[in-house]
Amino acid sequence: MTRPGSLTLRLTLLFSAVALIGFLGFGWLVGRAIDQHFSAEDVKELKVVAQAVETLLAGRPQSAPLAPLKQRFADILVGHHGALLHVRDAAGRLLYASPAPDLSRIPLPAPARLARGTVQHWQDGGHHYRVYVKQYPAAAPGPYTVMVAVGIDFHLRFIDDFRHMLWLMIAGGMVVMGLLSWLAVRQGHKPLHRIVEQISRISAAELNTRLDPDTVPRELKELALSFNALLERLEEAFRRLSDFSADIAHELRTPVTNLMTQTQVALSQARDADAYREILYSNAEEYERMAQMISDMLFLAQADRGAAPLNNEPVDLAGEVQKLFDYYEAWAEDRHVTLALDGHAQLAGDRLMLRRAISNLLANAIRHTPAGATVSVHLQQNEHQVRVVVHNPGTVIPATHLARIFVRFYRVAPARQRSGEGAGLGLAITQSIVAAHGGEISARSDQAGTVFILCLPRRTEAEAAQDTAE
Repeated sequence: MTRPGSLTLRLTLLFSAVALIGFLGFGWLVGRAIDQHFSAEDVKELKVVAQAVETLLAGRPQSAPLAPLKQRFADILVGHHGALLHVRDAAGRLLYASPAPDLSRIPLPAPARLARGTVQHWQDGGHHYRVYVKQYPAAAPGPYTVMVAVGIDFHLRFIDDFRHMLWLMIAGGMVVMGLLSWLAVRQGHKPLHRIVEQISRISAAELNTRLDPDTVPRELKELALSFNALLERLEEAFRRLSDFSADIAHELRTPVTNLMTQTQVALSQARDADAYREILYSNAEEYERMAQMISDMLFLAQADRGAAPLNNEPVDLAGEVQKLFDYYEAWAEDRHVTLALDGHAQLAGDRLMLRRAISNLLANAIRHTPAGATVSVHLQQNEHQVRVVVHNPGTVIPATHLARIFVRFYRVAPARQRSGEGAGLGLAITQSIVAAHGGEISARSDQAGTVFILCLPRRTEAEAAQDTAE
């Protein structure tokens, strides 16, 4: 993947390109304006001369001699520096012609344009002229053709020199604009550099530090808020990881200590085979508990990163709950607890994982239900959703504990003690299973009892498989 270029360089080039377009446009407009100005002044002067000629010809008697007329034409040109005049009558007779160049070589325009008068550019012998040609109507002997020209070599040289100087100024201006753009971008990036410095000073021990969005430019406020939100997530994840590590160490320390103590006691003196067998049986129970805890922790780790595989298949929840009732029947009878099922529901999901989630809830419910009471499971479904409600009477769970009941290794009972009731991972596993199926789990507790509610989307196998693949 190609690494993006420097933002400072890109912005500098962008500003320079915009400035270049502006300079080029300005230079073109100025050059065109000067050219049009000279052209307009030339045409104005040419038309003044042509108008004077028209006035003279209109008042000339047909029998008037040509000699005084030529002098009058020459007088008209006085005060018009560099103006040239060429006049012919309808018969082609030359009435007046200025010295070289010979304007008769200028091609005449079409009659319609000639009658209106037209301005054209003419080049002769390396010199450039602006020519005004018009045919003025008159009685006999007919219309007169008047050509008035003026040399524009000086104007063209001035425009060329001006454009050359203008392009040099534009080139110099572009160098200055490029430098100023670079300085402006560097100055504009200072708030971003300050944010980078603040971020670089944040360590794992200072995840509670936040950027102040009120001290950054408006354009960077969203960045500061987004980074603060990221820090909050990192702080929460780091805290959970620290707590999780502490909980793992605590939960594993107790069984390992027990195993070491029992082993040391067993080795302290000679014993018979039955005594060693009893110690090994006790150790096996601890090993089994540790193996189950490690298995649960691995499952939660897989669920956290979305790696827990789902085997999507049709699941009859009523049938699965009934199988769990059969499994827990002996334990429930021993505790004098009744199990009750109401309703039915079907969905597509992982049958074993859903059974495990409900099993965890049932085990907790049976464990905390007083003798003579009933643990009930209600199944409900509609077109889009399936609800599993597990209710058991018993001690009210305080709101402070209820908010953290799905946290790993969390126990409602104060102090961390091993009471043979598991490692505190059951509800966390249940929540992960429900989340893997795209559902939610909630709990409430009051004098009427404790209720866990599982809400699962009711999907077909194809929809569930597609969601899993995504």
